[in-house]
Amino acid sequence: MSVQQDFLADCPARLAFDLLGHTWDPVVLWALRHRPYRPRELRRMIGGISPKALTDTLNRLRQAGLLDRTAYPGVPPHVEYALTELGRSLLGPVEALGLWAAEHGGEVARAWEESERRAPG
Repeated sequence: MSVQQDFLADCPARLAFDLLGHTWDPVVLWALRHRPYRPRELRRMIGGISPKALTDTLNRLRQAGLLDRTAYPGVPPHVEYALTELGRSLLGPVEALGLWAAEHGGEVARAWEESERRAPG
């Protein structure tokens, strides 16, 4: 895709926007950047994510080819999730978005607050 191309409804960039638009997708990808984790470890590390939200996120990222799921037999059996190469390729954009948010998040929050104050009602 060239820089000149518009972001239309059917453009390939929409796939990335959809992935990054889900609140927990980039958070889970970033949490898995160093090594595989069990879901319980991810919940503890991330904080604030419900078991259902984590399960939905892991399934969505796996279906998108960004995660591998490995099941281990034993008592009790367990699973781990790891980034695929495709998932690793998204870490740069996730980091860039996080850096942008760290730099400009306060501005966005202030703009939202100001907008709410001006809203009729």
